[in-house]
Amino acid sequence: MAMLAFSCSQPDKKQQLDSLKKQQQEITDKIDKIEAELNAEGSGPAAKDIKPVDISTVAYSNFDHYIEIQGTVKADDEVIVPSDMAGTIKNIFVTEGDVVKPGQILAEVDSDVLNKSLDEVKTSYELASTVYERQKRLWDQKVGSEIQFLQAKSNKESLENRMATIEEQISKTKIKSPIRGTVEEVPVKVGQMALPGSPVARVVNFSNVKVEADLAESYSSKVKVGNSVRIHFPDVNEEILSQISFTGKYINPTNRTFSIEVPLKPGNMEYRVNMVAVVKINDYNNPQAISIPVNVIQNTRNGKYVYLVKVSGKNSVATKQSVEVGQIYNGMAEIVSGLTPGDKIISQGYQTINDGQLVSFSE
Repeated sequence: MAMLAFSCSQPDKKQQLDSLKKQQQEITDKIDKIEAELNAEGSGPAAKDIKPVDISTVAYSNFDHYIEIQGTVKADDEVIVPSDMAGTIKNIFVTEGDVVKPGQILAEVDSDVLNKSLDEVKTSYELASTVYERQKRLWDQKVGSEIQFLQAKSNKESLENRMATIEEQISKTKIKSPIRGTVEEVPVKVGQMALPGSPVARVVNFSNVKVEADLAESYSSKVKVGNSVRIHFPDVNEEILSQISFTGKYINPTNRTFSIEVPLKPGNMEYRVNMVAVVKINDYNNPQAISIPVNVIQNTRNGKYVYLVKVSGKNSVATKQSVEVGQIYNGMAEIVSGLTPGDKIISQGYQTINDGQLVSFSE
C-alpha cells in the first residue's frame, strides 16, 4: 500500500514543479520589462549606474592590407673579382671607393718566373724559325728529306703554341674588373699569397639597385608583377614607394618560397648592399570600407560583436551589435557587415559594460 501511494504522488510533484517554473519565468519576464521601462525613463536600477565611455562614429574610409616580409638591398651588378693564377700579390692599383671601368687592372700577381720562361721560349723559337725557313727553302728546291722539313715545322709550331700559352698565363696575372662600378672591398695586401679563385676585390655597380625578398608559396596567387609596395628601411627610418618588377616562377623545395624583386628609384637616400628592408606588398584595397580598431571587437562562441550607443528617450544605452570581420591589418579590422556609417561605437570603457547598460559619453 505504501509503495502504491508513493508512486502515485510522483506525477503530482512533477506537475507542481513544472507549474512553478513556468510562473517563475513569467515573473522574470515581467520584471525585465518593467526594469527596461524604468531605465528608459531614467528612474530604474540601471539609471543609478551610468558608465562613462568614449565613442567613435563609423564612416567610410580607405582600407589597405599588406603582406610584410624582410628583404635586402642588392645591386644589379655585384662581382667578387677572383685571382686566376696562384702567386704572390705584387701590386694593388685600387682602393675602396675607387670607380673603375671594364678591363681596368685592379691588382697584379708576380709574373717574374713566367716572364723568364717566355724569354727562354722566344730564344728557342727564333732558332726554330731560322731552322724551319732553311729547311723550307731546301724542301722547295727538292733538297733534303721530308722528315727533316716536317720536324723543323713541328718544332716551330710547338714553340709558338707554348709561347702563346705563357703569354696567356702572364695576362691572367693582371686581375681586371669585368664591370663598371665602385670598388667596395679589397681583402688582399701586397705580399699576400693568392690562390686561383680567391677573392681580390668586390666591385658593385649602383646604377640599378633593387630589393630582393622571398615569399611563402601560399602568396603565389596574390602577389603579381605591378603590385604596389612600400619599402621601409628601419636603420635610417625612411620609406619609399615602388612596384614589384619580378616574381619568380620557381618554388624553392627546401623552404617552399619564391623570390621577388622591387626596383629602388634614385633619391636622397644612399643605398648600401645587403641593407635590411621591410617590404610591404599591397595585396588588398577597399576604398569604401568600414574599419574599426581590432581591440573593440569582442568574441563569443556565437560570433564577434561590438557595443554601440543608441539613444532611448533621454538616455544613451549600450547595445550589443554582431559584426562580420574581413581583412585585418595594423590594428584595424575591415567590417564586412553589421555596421553602417553614422553608428556610434564604444571605443573606451566597453570592457566594463553590459548589454542595455546606461552610458554617458564623449566623442
